[in-house]
Amino acid sequence: MDMRAITSAWVEGWTVSRGTPAAVDQPWGYRIDVGLPRHVLRHVLPAPDAATVGALCERLTEPYSWLKVMADAGDVAPWITEGWTIPDDPGFMMVKPLDPGVRPAPPEGYARTVEVRDGVVRVRILAPDGTLAARGQIAPTGATAVADRIETDAAHRRRGLGANVMLTLEAAAAQAGAATGVLSATTDGRQLYAALGWEYRGPLTGIVRGED
Repeated sequence: MDMRAITSAWVEGWTVSRGTPAAVDQPWGYRIDVGLPRHVLRHVLPAPDAATVGALCERLTEPYSWLKVMADAGDVAPWITEGWTIPDDPGFMMVKPLDPGVRPAPPEGYARTVEVRDGVVRVRILAPDGTLAARGQIAPTGATAVADRIETDAAHRRRGLGANVMLTLEAAAAQAGAATGVLSATTDGRQLYAALGWEYRGPLTGIVRGED
């Protein structure tokens, strides 16, 4: 998959995972009306350039409008205008062929639940005391599936829970018909995903319009 195809798959799966309206095609990429107080909308640009990013920054004046651009933060920073910042850690777009047969056993001493709701597979791992130790979700949309909101509680890290969540999600998406997984990794998450066979395909930078 090239970056445009990866971006398209990620946008479609992200909207399903987050329960937002479907993305609207734009000349520069996609618009998603997210509708949250600190994330009103996002524009996603698979092939950004200075002129396009600059024009969007000038046109979008509502606070907490976001741009998600497939470029390094160092390249993007000179393109943005006053009122916009790059607050996030770097993002890393990653892909992986999915295997329906890799579903692992629940981790010893923990309980795992798998639920499908509104087309999204959700995995939760509970500690022996019943508290949430790790979770994640994946949204299959045909041939691709987008993994999202992968989290492990700090008290339960380095026990293989994140890997267990990911492999469970991957198998469930493959069983639903998806052949390729797509995700946006954080700096912390990238190492885990790489160890599980996810391949880096390109950078992702978030840009946000602040309050006036």
